[in-house]
Amino acid sequence: MVKKIFTVICAVLMLAYLVFSVIYLKFFHTSEDAVCQRVEVEIENTPGQSHILEKDIISRMKAAKVFPAGKNMKEINASEIEEALANNKLIKKAECFKTAGGYMKVRVYPRIPVLRVFAQDGSYYVDSDGNIMPVSSNFAAYVPVACGNINSEYAKNQLYGFASWLQKNKFWDSQIAQIYVTGNRDVILTPVVGDHRIILGKIEDYKENLDKLQTFYKKGLSKIGWNKYSTINLKYKNQVVCTLMSER
Repeated sequence: MVKKIFTVICAVLMLAYLVFSVIYLKFFHTSEDAVCQRVEVEIENTPGQSHILEKDIISRMKAAKVFPAGKNMKEINASEIEEALANNKLIKKAECFKTAGGYMKVRVYPRIPVLRVFAQDGSYYVDSDGNIMPVSSNFAAYVPVACGNINSEYAKNQLYGFASWLQKNKFWDSQIAQIYVTGNRDVILTPVVGDHRIILGKIEDYKENLDKLQTFYKKGLSKIGWNKYSTINLKYKNQVVCTLMSER
């Protein structure tokens, strides 16, 4: 009886081993002599951002002659693919690796815009790392627009910090539509709600001045209405100076 049970157990274990071997060879083991059958592109977009499309990634790989489909797995150089994709200024980083079953996985991390700039030296975005990012025909990002007396250095250094802060601040991210920089580098903001303009002053004082304005919004405009004033001036320390709509 014991011998019979032992024989059955051995037979079950042998069958399980054979099944595992077949599954492993088919799905989990990739021979270096195997041909890459498929390329899987994964784009790590954030909500509302879709300026890189799968077809763009495939076209880029083909143009650089690094598209892996149809090649032997041993001939595929993942680093070359990553480098070819990273040369695209809309892409922050790319990762490429061989997967089970003879596929190639390409994961792309796009640059994320925080500011749209119309400047003296061109039109572009500033991304979440403070770098210049070209405009894409695939999409328009819902970020504040900056114009006026701006060049790329001012956009990357002064305006980048302000735009990043706006994006992380739930209240102000939904309030500011446009940033205008005057000839003497004062900043004027156009809000989403209301017909007034906000004279912020120098960009370096934005936190203090916007805190002051938020208090004024809560205690003042919420009671008297959003369209009473044409300008709200925050340049003066500890003061909010308003111009009536009829005085403009």
